[in-house]
Amino acid sequence: MHGTASPPGTPGSPTTPGSPTTPGRRRVRPPRIDPYVAALFGTVGVAALLPATGAAEAPVGTASNLAIAGLFFLYGARLSSRAAVDGLRHWRLHLTVAGSTFVLFPLLGLAARVLVPDVIAPDLYPGLLFLCLLPTTVQSAIGFTAIARGNVAAAICAGTYSSLLGMLVTPFLAAVLLGSAVAIPAGRFAVIGAELLLPFLAGHALHGRIGPLLARHGRLLGLVDRGSVLLVVYTAFSQGMAQGIWFRATVPRLAALLAVEAALLAVVLAATAAASALLGFGRADRVAIVFSGSKKSLVNGLPMAAVLFGSRAGLTVLPLMMFHQLQLVVCAVIARRWPLRRPVRVPGPSLARPSRPGP
Repeated sequence: MHGTASPPGTPGSPTTPGSPTTPGRRRVRPPRIDPYVAALFGTVGVAALLPATGAAEAPVGTASNLAIAGLFFLYGARLSSRAAVDGLRHWRLHLTVAGSTFVLFPLLGLAARVLVPDVIAPDLYPGLLFLCLLPTTVQSAIGFTAIARGNVAAAICAGTYSSLLGMLVTPFLAAVLLGSAVAIPAGRFAVIGAELLLPFLAGHALHGRIGPLLARHGRLLGLVDRGSVLLVVYTAFSQGMAQGIWFRATVPRLAALLAVEAALLAVVLAATAAASALLGFGRADRVAIVFSGSKKSLVNGLPMAAVLFGSRAGLTVLPLMMFHQLQLVVCAVIARRWPLRRPVRVPGPSLARPSRPGP
């Protein structure tokens, strides 16, 4: 893998906590609440107490739209075409991750419909299904893969391809699978092109000129990314306050939803681990598949929800925000324990290209 600029996906997402566990030490530090997740829920609280309504609604909405376009412009500007092409040689791994992200997850989301209304509140189910349609995250998948001593280069490419596919596949699946639950106006797809695809393509066209500059200021851009997402969250929940969002998202309903999301994550983690072993991937590749195939992108999902669902985005993104913290906590524990495991030998000839063992 040649030197690359940060790929699109979740460049502003929170970095993975912790560091690799020293072999022989089995004590695992308890996972902490990610500061960025705390900031997200804090923003929700601000929107509940001080929503942008009346004269403030229009300028805040315009600023949110500009922030979304800016996010995807920066994603495109940081994408290296050379890195994306180089990664294609590991196509079997990327297809496996894509299958988990855009096939397994949506099928599980559809299966969860049987839990409505006994377990999942009808108003929260569209948000659960929407998170199942999103692309994988990049930054945290890379961090967890590194901690578990997996194939980091493969995780970078898998996240990049997933993010690119997600800009097309996620809106399409949302229209097909959510059409009966949440009416998505046809005009929303034109907005997706204007606010997501065009800025991304424009940024990518300028990668050669501004890519190195962006790479040198990664920390500052991370703050810009996160600040933009916080603005999108504030706008969405300000609009949701007018619809009485908190009368529909009660604590018992959210607790039941969190339990369903925990089961969803457990199934996907088990499925990706089993499938990658059965397909003959090496240990380092299996690590990348598990951590890339089980994630959902918060930074991609929030802007997409704002564009697709408009004023209804607040309730729709609640399941995604909860799942994001859940996947960080669970995968942090798994990543720290993985280096302590003995390699698992799969009988029979290897069907995948051998990967380098972790350091």
